Amino acid sequence: MSETNGVNGLNGHTISPPVSAASKPSSTSDLEIDLLIVGTGPAGGALAAFLASYGLKGLIVSRDSGNADSPRAHITNMAALDCLRDIGVDTDCYAIGTTGDSMRHTRWSNTMAGEEYARIYSWGNDPKRKGDYELASPSEPLDLPQTLLEPLLMRYATLNGFKCRWNTEFVSFVQDTKGGGITTTLFDNVTGQSYRVHSKYLFGCDGARSRIVKQLDLPLIVRPGQGLAVNILMEADMSHLMDNRKGNLHWILQPDQPDTKHPSFGWIGCMRMVKPWHEWLCIVFPGPGADLTVKPSEDDYLKMAHQFIGDDSVKVKVLGISTWQINEIAAARYSEGNILCLGDAVHRHPPNHGLGSNTCIQDAHNLAWKISYLLKGIAGEGLLESYNAERQPVGLDVITQANRSLRNHRKIWEILGVTEAEVAVRKAAVAELSADTPEGLARRERLQAALKAMDREEHGLGIEMNQRYNSSAIYKSDQGAPPTFTTDEFEHYHPTTYPGARLPHVWLNHATPATHISTIDLAGKGNFCLLTGIGGHGWKLAAKELSTKLGVPIAAYSIGFRQDYEDVYRDWAQIRVWEYSGAARLFCGLEM
Repeated sequence: MSETNGVNGLNGHTISPPVSAASKPSSTSDLEIDLLIVGTGPAGGALAAFLASYGLKGLIVSRDSGNADSPRAHITNMAALDCLRDIGVDTDCYAIGTTGDSMRHTRWSNTMAGEEYARIYSWGNDPKRKGDYELASPSEPLDLPQTLLEPLLMRYATLNGFKCRWNTEFVSFVQDTKGGGITTTLFDNVTGQSYRVHSKYLFGCDGARSRIVKQLDLPLIVRPGQGLAVNILMEADMSHLMDNRKGNLHWILQPDQPDTKHPSFGWIGCMRMVKPWHEWLCIVFPGPGADLTVKPSEDDYLKMAHQFIGDDSVKVKVLGISTWQINEIAAARYSEGNILCLGDAVHRHPPNHGLGSNTCIQDAHNLAWKISYLLKGIAGEGLLESYNAERQPVGLDVITQANRSLRNHRKIWEILGVTEAEVAVRKAAVAELSADTPEGLARRERLQAALKAMDREEHGLGIEMNQRYNSSAIYKSDQGAPPTFTTDEFEHYHPTTYPGARLPHVWLNHATPATHISTIDLAGKGNFCLLTGIGGHGWKLAAKELSTKLGVPIAAYSIGFRQDYEDVYRDWAQIRVWEYSGAARLFCGLEM
């Protein structure tokens, strides 16, 4: 098996040279559709699914022959799952993903079977933070590899109106400056024919080396990258090791190994659970100064994997090897006219915080309802301006925080001596951690501080949920100043009904109790949602009248004692920012 080089960012797809339209056989056959999506990853698949949920039809194409063949992204957070909950796909996600104890820890150890340096709770499993997660969402964090997520999204999309063409490459597009449409040339690698698609909208979901972004010449904010990493997808049954080591991320640091067993291409390892506990992604990071022109063989990587496991009884079967660049790149804007880009095409970063596919899904959810309203004549083209205004700052923040987190990991590596050139110095660094000396105390304190920073990453509920949108689609002029964050806005979620924030989750019920329902479930599904309290009957009548007059779907509910829904735990009364129960707030989707 040969190593895969020149991949699609974090997604691991091999990138071929740009396609030249002149080099492809031509065809006069054309297609006329409203919606053309290029790319079937988390962004493209989610966009097709959300658009299909609104009754829209279109075409989605991929240069690949099928969905992702390696796990790539895997952590699916509650904000993304709430979006998938909106179309009912979350149930399927939980049926095939991994939750709970299997995600309990992130660890740093010498080998999988050997000594451990440190561990922290992760993904909401810290007993001190579990309540924060339960209060934030009706969903729960999930480990769902991209290999499993993508087929769910594509199945939903294709069962509900979208057509899919695999082995189909994007070649180029031409915008119709008069009619506003786009003519896209595609090439079918099976038939060897090119064809054109006329669409009202073109969506660039074609990954970190997006040809659509390149042709649009969207300005990119490019910061220095942090090198590359190698993914080794493998079968290795380690179930006998896991009872006391449960977790889905296991960093392997081997400062005690001599240079012969500490090669520059395998400086740091990370064992990432794919399926507990027999399928893994062994991520290998080259060391400083590694000669990247020398390509290790599959046997070299296999030996490295065995060394990281540290148990000769474990048999390893390599399923695939790919490389990816650790990027810090974001587009300064996401769209041009009726061509809109999302996902890795416009934000590229390491997988820290598990924000990659989650941000893709939320890009798609934000964009889909707006496209639906435009095609159904409910809104004007100006609504599309809000997509860039709302999502571009989120993408920029995500790439910044993910790269900052990777740099925090490096602090742990330094404290454990891994960055030192000589094995004797590396061993001395680890030994100093147990030394009853001022130097030993100082190193232990540095390690504790570094682990605290990592805990902040693994429980970064705020970075997942605290988006505050500012755009022309959000009315704030009579709302006063937005509420301030009273605790760390990165680590802690601050629910608020202030316009532009995420709709807070609160459990509701009826006076005669039935199954609890979340406020999240009242909103969404392409509707505006008006929430009021006791005395808000006039608001509900006005919403009904306005909905009829404008053709805008508005669902309206009153929350309070003996209203449409009871505020079971009195949480809604505490979260809402309006002061009297007869007031109301209008939400669109899961946002305001």
